[in-house]
This record gives sequence, structure tokens and C-alpha cells, in this order.
Amino acid sequence: MHRSVTAGAAAAALLALSACSSSGSSGSSGSSSPAASASASSAVTGTVTVFAAASLKNTFTQIGKMFEDAHPGTKVVFNFGGSDTLAASIVNGAPADVFASASLATMRTVTDKGDAAGTPTVFVGNGLEIAVQPGNPLHITELQGLANPSVKVVLCAKTVPCGAAAQTALAAGNVTVTPVSYEQDVTATLTEVGLGEADAGLVYQTDVKGAAGKVDGVNFPEAACAINKYPIVTLAHPSR
Repeated sequence: MHRSVTAGAAAAALLALSACSSSGSSGSSGSSSPAASASASSAVTGTVTVFAAASLKNTFTQIGKMFEDAHPGTKVVFNFGGSDTLAASIVNGAPADVFASASLATMRTVTDKGDAAGTPTVFVGNGLEIAVQPGNPLHITELQGLANPSVKVVLCAKTVPCGAAAQTALAAGNVTVTPVSYEQDVTATLTEVGLGEADAGLVYQTDVKGAAGKVDGVNFPEAACAINKYPIVTLAHPSR
């Protein structure tokens, strides 16, 4: 964090991001107390660095611009990626002000090491969809369709939240899938489908929506067993 930023700048960013992003995402809603709202409205300047899960890129980029417009003299810098990679960077000393993870387990990596300056707040939930080629040419209508060996499936790596959620959903449906690749985060997984390198992939509902027609989405009931909760927190070693 730039030295001119007040101590409340990261907290203000956290509140703005969590409150706004929850209104446009799937699964839950967020709220803030009067005291928190007062903190968020305090004058802040400088740079706020936010490490955030790749699945938050579209929404957080918009919110960052809104925050800058609401607080002249501020700049929000994002580092988007797999939650496990971001958490590892934070515990290894990477400077950042706010961390938004795609799972509670990944957030615990940071809090258990004492790298959080506050208590994480769950601000939204996100469920899975099957991303398919536009028009769904293979007519995939259920999770079991991914077990067909002629369907090229791509999944997130098992160590990242979208991958863990995919494994939970597949287990719930008793579906065995042999993917053509495991990708480092949900953005890379979606890209493989969008480019035609894969026929289908398990990604978040918000990613399908944000793809703006580059893929179609197929809902499936087992997704209800794998809703990821997204926590956000200010960090103990801010950027400079």
C-alpha cells in the first residue's frame, strides 16, 4: 500500500468489493454494519493491491473502477489467479492489502499463518455449470454426459477451489471423467472450451455468464452439492 493511504483504505476496499460483488453473483448476499459503512466512506488515497480468485475478474475489475471513481486519488491494482497460488504468494511475503479467495479452505492457508489483519467475511457463493461450445453441438444435458470418452473434458486442477468443487460434484453424481487436461484456474479452463480445445468443462456460473456468448452453460443438479463460499480479508503485510 502506498504510504499516503490511510489505515482504513484496505478496509474500505474490502467493504466496497464485498458489498457490490455480492449483489451480482450467485449464491448469497452481503451486508455491512453502520460502523463499517462509516469506515468505507472515510477519505482514502493511494494504491490498494487486491489478490483475488480468477473467477472474480470480471466483477472485481468493474468494482475497482467504481471504487476509484468514488475515491479520487486512489488506484486499485488486481492480481487475479488460482486461489491456492495467491495464498501461497501471500504466506511467502507477497505484499498485498486485500485477499479474496474462492474457498474457505484456501483462506485458512492465509489466516493460519497469521497473514490476515482481520477476520475473513464470506461475501458471496458460486455454483458450477458445464461450459460447452456455443449451441451445445454435442447435446450435453447432464453431468453424466462428461463421462462419454468421445467428449473432450477439461477441469480445474484439483488443488484449486473450482477443481475441488468439480470433484465434489462428480462424486455426488457418481460420474467418472478422464479430462484431457487439468488447468491452473477457472479462467484457463473456460478458455480451453472457448477456443475449441475442449468440448466441455466445469466452471462457475459467473464465468459462463461473463464469457458473453463464447460458451453456453448447462445446469446440473449435482452442482448444489458443491457451492463455493468466497471469503475476503485485509492482510497483515500491505503493499508499499
